[in-house]
Amino acid sequence: MTSATARQIVLASRPTGGRAALSDFRLEDVPMPVPGEGQVLLRVDYLSLDPYMRGRMNDARSYAKPAQIGEPMPGESVATVIESNNTALPAGAQVLVNAGWVSHTVANARDLSPLSADGITTRAYLGVLGMPGFTAYSGMAAIGKPKQGETVVVGAASGPVGSLVGQLARIAGARVVGIAGGAKKCAYVVDELGFDAAIDHRASDFADQLANACPKGIDVYFENIGGAVWKVVLPLLNQYGRVPVCGLMAQTSGKNADADDGLAATMRAILTRSLTVRGYINYEFLPDYRDAFLRDVGGFLRAGQVKHLEDVAIGLENAPQAFLDMIDGRNFGKVLVRVSGEV
Repeated sequence: MTSATARQIVLASRPTGGRAALSDFRLEDVPMPVPGEGQVLLRVDYLSLDPYMRGRMNDARSYAKPAQIGEPMPGESVATVIESNNTALPAGAQVLVNAGWVSHTVANARDLSPLSADGITTRAYLGVLGMPGFTAYSGMAAIGKPKQGETVVVGAASGPVGSLVGQLARIAGARVVGIAGGAKKCAYVVDELGFDAAIDHRASDFADQLANACPKGIDVYFENIGGAVWKVVLPLLNQYGRVPVCGLMAQTSGKNADADDGLAATMRAILTRSLTVRGYINYEFLPDYRDAFLRDVGGFLRAGQVKHLEDVAIGLENAPQAFLDMIDGRNFGKVLVRVSGEV
């Protein structure tokens, strides 16, 4: 054991006015947890920060229970066993654990997923081979279903979900257009990820640029943004277009909470163009697609057909700022926090 105390970041208050702030979080020192019979003590190495966490800060009905005031923020981590009362998980074993924003935790073996690097860094199981990657894979496999020669447009294209969506569409033979914020991110999705084009949604002529990049319209739009971007995409959707909806970052950030959402135009387009607009939470597809996801994306990753980028903050105390930066789009790649200085 490396310390007599552990640390955690708890939800100190619920955001007001839609925007989250540093004051909504609190860093605490707590007693080091002690493993009971059959349990293990884990040192968190990497914590995953993801957009869904913003919704958990609200006391509102959703697909998951809200975070509670005074309790650690939720989150998945890669962790190392440092003390074991279970022969199946010896000291040194690495696992996936849903422990939240903490430095150490105690867990039962049945609640952990042992990891084997197998040529891939274990922290990849928080990104391209984890929940974000599965969100991309399952949404495209079950809803998007890109075909050879179709046009696929991807919102938040440089992020951990959008970047894999576009690469999977490219592998399927589609023309891929990414939407991202800023020249650096747009260059990355074209030059590094192999998208056919990328459009900066901050550009004054964003609508014209997107239309020019999609001369045959849009067959699949992977929705990760909402707001003003959706209103530009909507007129370009082709008959029988498919729209997997996994996120609405424009609303999540709180920036556009009062903006006109264009609901009437959206519903009319769904009707007149026979659009499929399907919201989903990734875990509903786990039984049907998890094995294929690990096989296919793991294979693409090892073969160099899929690339991924990580944006790593150092220290648990810096998780709140890294999280707020992500919500505002200031990150570049999958956001992780390196919690342990020993990794």
